[in-house]
Amino acid sequence: MSHSTRCAACKYLRRRCPKDCVLAPYFPPTKPQRFACVHKIFGASNTTKMLEQLPLHLRAVAADCMSFEASSRVEDPVYGSVRIISQLQEQIIEAQSELVKTKGEIDFHNAKQHLQQQQMQQLQMIHAIAQEGDEDQPLWLSSCQQDPFPNVNQQLLEDYNYSNTFFGFEF
Repeated sequence: MSHSTRCAACKYLRRRCPKDCVLAPYFPPTKPQRFACVHKIFGASNTTKMLEQLPLHLRAVAADCMSFEASSRVEDPVYGSVRIISQLQEQIIEAQSELVKTKGEIDFHNAKQHLQQQQMQQLQMIHAIAQEGDEDQPLWLSSCQQDPFPNVNQQLLEDYNYSNTFFGFEF
């Protein structure tokens, strides 16, 4: 790089920017505050060493992470980015809780609607039976509840009544 287009790091450090400057791609001259924060927290030497130890394809992400952590530390010297991470985790927990609550409410309303549909079908069936004019069957007894063996049940009832009598006296 020429003297007039030094990177933000070299400008901040008041040095000449070499052609192979490790910091130049990640701290452009248009963003001087980005390097100022990183320098304040990590120092120029540590920043350079960290970036040099990484493969080229990971350096941009690492520079972004260092910049984020540094600006967080400048804003909040005690907690830095931990405060933001904690706040985001709390928001995730709240959102998950709200989601569980909402799913429960949906399930409740679906079950309620299903029950109402069943009740409506039963009422319609009772109404249809009542309109048929079937006088042998009570209105509340649906067709699926009709006694399939009316004579057998009548006989059982008579046998029960007979067994509960002793010389004409009921127990």
